[in-house]
Amino acid sequence: MDIRISSSQYQYSSYTSNQEKPSTESSSSEKSSSSQALISKLEATDTKVRAHEAAHIAAGGGVVSGGANFSYTKGPDGKMYATAGEVPIDTSEGKTPEETIQKARQIAAAAMAPSDPSPQDYRVAASAAVMEMRGHLEENKKIQETINGQKAYGSVALSETDPSSAETSS
Repeated sequence: MDIRISSSQYQYSSYTSNQEKPSTESSSSEKSSSSQALISKLEATDTKVRAHEAAHIAAGGGVVSGGANFSYTKGPDGKMYATAGEVPIDTSEGKTPEETIQKARQIAAAAMAPSDPSPQDYRVAASAAVMEMRGHLEENKKIQETINGQKAYGSVALSETDPSSAETSS
């Protein structure tokens, strides 16, 4: 029997060999303690997964676009335990560069909120950092266009209105 709790973090399996088995009583008590150990691990994983996803939701604010979705594993006691989870996050850019920068920061905060970020959490945070840089680039581009426009306007205005800029011959 092979039970996968979470492919990225936990994997529990029990192995049955073809060797001579001990008496039924011993085997039964081993199964009982093995089952109880697995149940304890499933309970701990369930608690950890739920806390992890709750941290994303708490830090996500306006970028969280729904509740947590969980994957479950049925334990030997018949109960279902959360063994993986995800929270949907809106990663679209904002309407303005400033809004994009703010949204990217919120996404990164949501991704890195758990005390034990997963590899996917790091990927989301890295994507948010790229998104923030794009926002800064757009913001700087707007500023540069404004400055260039003012310089162009200023040079035209000076040449038309400034009498000292006109050449005089005496």
